[in-house]
Amino acid sequence: MDLFSIEGKVALVTGGSSGIGEMIARGFVEAGARVYISSRKADVCEKVAAELSTIGSCEAIPANLSTEDACRTLAGQIAEREPALHILVNNAGATWGTPLDEFDDAAFSKVIDINVKGVFHLTKFLRPTLEAAAGDDDPARVINIGSIDGLHVPAMETYSYSASKAAVHHLTRHLAKRLAPKVTVNAVAPGPFQSKMMRATLEAFGDQIEQTAPMRRIGRPDDMVGVTRYLASRAASYVTGVVIPVDGGIATTL
Repeated sequence: MDLFSIEGKVALVTGGSSGIGEMIARGFVEAGARVYISSRKADVCEKVAAELSTIGSCEAIPANLSTEDACRTLAGQIAEREPALHILVNNAGATWGTPLDEFDDAAFSKVIDINVKGVFHLTKFLRPTLEAAAGDDDPARVINIGSIDGLHVPAMETYSYSASKAAVHHLTRHLAKRLAPKVTVNAVAPGPFQSKMMRATLEAFGDQIEQTAPMRRIGRPDDMVGVTRYLASRAASYVTGVVIPVDGGIATTL
C-alpha cells in the first residue's frame, strides 16, 4: 500500500508559487510530504506557502536561482533546516519570445541562466543533503521540469527556451549517471498546462491545441501531480535518466 506513498518525505519545489510548480507543491503537501517552495517573488512565495500550510506542511524560502551564489545559498538554507532532502523538483524557469532578427544575447542568457545553470548548480549544491536521504531501496529523487518544446519545434519564436529545455533533458541523463545509485534523476516534459508561462501560447493557440491534441484537452493539475508523485515514490526507485512527456500525446504521436 505504500508503493506510491511520499508521506513524511521532505521536498523542495523551485518555482513552487505558481503554475506547474504550485500544482506539484500542492500535490506533495496533500500526500503528506513536508514541502519547501522557492520562487523569486518573496511576497507571492510566502502567500502560497501560507495557503498550503492549511492543508499540510509547507514553508517558503524565496530565491532567484539565476546565479550560482543564489543556488548555493538556497541549498545551505535547506541543509540548515533539514538533515536530509528526499525530493528536489527543479521547476523554476523563464521563457522569452522575440522574432529571430531581434533575439539578442540578453534574451538568451536570461533563460539559460535559470533554466539550465540553475538546475545544475542547485542539484550540485544539494547533492550531500539528497544523498543523506537515500535508503537501500528508496534513493533520493531529482525531478527536472523540461518541456515538449525541448522535444519538438514550437510554433512560437522562443529560441532560448526550447534550447534550454533540450539541454535540461540531456543534463538529466548526465546527472542520472553521475548521481546513481543514491539519487535518481528524471525529467518531466509538460505540454500545454494553464500557467503564467503558457498564457500567451494558450491565448493564441489554445483552441487549436485542444482540437489537434490526441487527448483533445489541455493538461490538468492532477496530470502533473500524478507523474511527479510517481517519480518521487518507491514505485519509481528503479527509474532514472528518463524524460517523460506529459502532453496528451502531442510530442510523441503527431
